[in-house]
Amino acid sequence: QVQLVESGGGLVQAGGSLRLSCAASGRSFNRGTMAWFRQAPGKEREVVAALSWSVYYADFVKGRFTISRDNAKNTVYLQMNSLKPEDTAVYYCAANTEDRIQIATLALARGDDYWGQGTQVTVSS
Repeated sequence: QVQLVESGGGLVQAGGSLRLSCAASGRSFNRGTMAWFRQAPGKEREVVAALSWSVYYADFVKGRFTISRDNAKNTVYLQMNSLKPEDTAVYYCAANTEDRIQIATLALARGDDYWGQGTQVTVSS
């Protein structure tokens, strides 16, 4: 059984930092895509960043967030700096075995493949 387990969310003041982690078990995604999505109350879920052999960042996080992975641990990270109140959301980890990042991200955006349970990030002003 494949599981993705996120951790690292919490409450932080604007301008602060958090590091999210997502540990995968049950299969390896080392040759696939691992991504972070978020969903704020009343809003649609949106992709934040994705990583395969290439990387994708949404415009609203460029220069502030960094996605990375540790293949030995089958884990992906999201370092979030200069956080803003509008970054408040539930952050989800998602993964599939597709290495073409655009195709992978579109599939994940449809809700396909593997998802974690989410971790709450709250940024206070």
